[in-house]
Amino acid sequence: MKAPNPCLTCGACCAFYRASFYWAEADDATPGGVPAELTTKLDDFRRMMIGTSGSTPRCIALEGEIGKEVRCTIYENRSSVCRNFPASWADGKPNERCDKARAVWGLSPLEPDSWDDMTEAA
Repeated sequence: MKAPNPCLTCGACCAFYRASFYWAEADDATPGGVPAELTTKLDDFRRMMIGTSGSTPRCIALEGEIGKEVRCTIYENRSSVCRNFPASWADGKPNERCDKARAVWGLSPLEPDSWDDMTEAA
């Protein structure tokens, strides 16, 4: 039996950090990009995902319950800031920002074996 991908049960980063990125990553400038209607202008060079600013951020593209089961509704079209944010140990290294977001949501940090558990159990 496979264990679930830790990112599919987390979502803490999507409900803690502002997701801002270069304006041309949106689909009104780049076909297949981030849906522009889910973004707002941050400044002359950057957009951000709606819902990710303020004291209680939560990305408009995030569905589900943090720490239980979540999904990104635009996963294939997500921005570079999301693509380049590794969960702790997903790439063999801890990510302090991931750990911080998880802590705010009452979740323990991911461990190296969080990813090993995704293989078939013997």
